[in-house]
Amino acid sequence: MSGRQGGKAKPLKQKKKDQRDLDPEELAFKEKQKQDAAAKKAFMSNVKSGKPLVGGGIKKSGKK
Repeated sequence: MSGRQGGKAKPLKQKKKDQRDLDPEELAFKEKQKQDAAAKKAFMSNVKSGKPLVGGGIKKSGKK
């Protein structure tokens, strides 16, 4: 039974991805994704801290 290996097998090494040239559309898309992620993170931190979701502003009275 010495032919068996115990423990977890090592994963096979994969080739590194080639750095390909990105066209302007792909760069703009990735930048937009980063901005959306940052905005979502800021929004979620506001929600967790208990801040109001809407900007508020001046409330109008019910008088006519």
